[in-house]
Amino acid sequence: MMTGISRMLTGLFALFAFSYAHAAQPADPLESVMWDYTREIFIGDADYRFDTSIKVEVPSFAEDPTQVPITIDARSLKGRIERIVVWADLNPIQHIFNYYPGDRASPKVSLRIKVQQSTAIRAAVRTLNGEWHIGYAQLEAAGGGCTTPSMGNADPYWQSHLGEVKARRFATDDMQGTRFKFRVIHPMDTGLVDAIPEFYLQQVELKGPDGEAVVRMELSPPVSENPVISFDLDDEREGYRLWMRDNGGNEFSRVL
Repeated sequence: MMTGISRMLTGLFALFAFSYAHAAQPADPLESVMWDYTREIFIGDADYRFDTSIKVEVPSFAEDPTQVPITIDARSLKGRIERIVVWADLNPIQHIFNYYPGDRASPKVSLRIKVQQSTAIRAAVRTLNGEWHIGYAQLEAAGGGCTTPSMGNADPYWQSHLGEVKARRFATDDMQGTRFKFRVIHPMDTGLVDAIPEFYLQQVELKGPDGEAVVRMELSPPVSENPVISFDLDDEREGYRLWMRDNGGNEFSRVL
């Protein structure tokens, strides 16, 4: 039978082990007050490392907080990548997107986002062996991007053109694959503006000629209005199809 002293020692040992495990985790290079909170939300208690080889490209200053270009590039990681989770520490809606690159896809993606204020931008990359690599950048920005009404709400154009896609196909920078870039008409409302409900694209898939999903994305409202997204493929086949679905159940597709 465990005595009172034994129970106390056991409890102290467990507390020490818990404190040591958390203290052993790397400290946030950006010293964000939200790091522990957001880390717990998006990767839980999993081990991680901050990895400067993962490029999180942001402008030196974002004058328009509703249209901030960012690029996530995890091509430096060896081995297959399971998913990339991107968030903004100080946004009222922190999650921005999940990116799932298939065998033929490059772990590089670019798009525009909304930010409420200057914030750390994170890209947590999980490899198939379960390791988390954290890329990061500090974004300096003017405020209010997430609580600004979309232009579409003041313009009847978007209602008749909702889901309309314009797309182009390019060679990649190294001329070894294909870059798809597309723009889709959608207000991407955050739900943070009075009397304007949340209305945004949730799912994006790029399907190959054989119907397989080569790229999957899960978007959140901080993606900018009329999203412009590009991603690279290690593939030059024709017959790709873009498919999207918003939180209202609307589906859109386009052959690229």
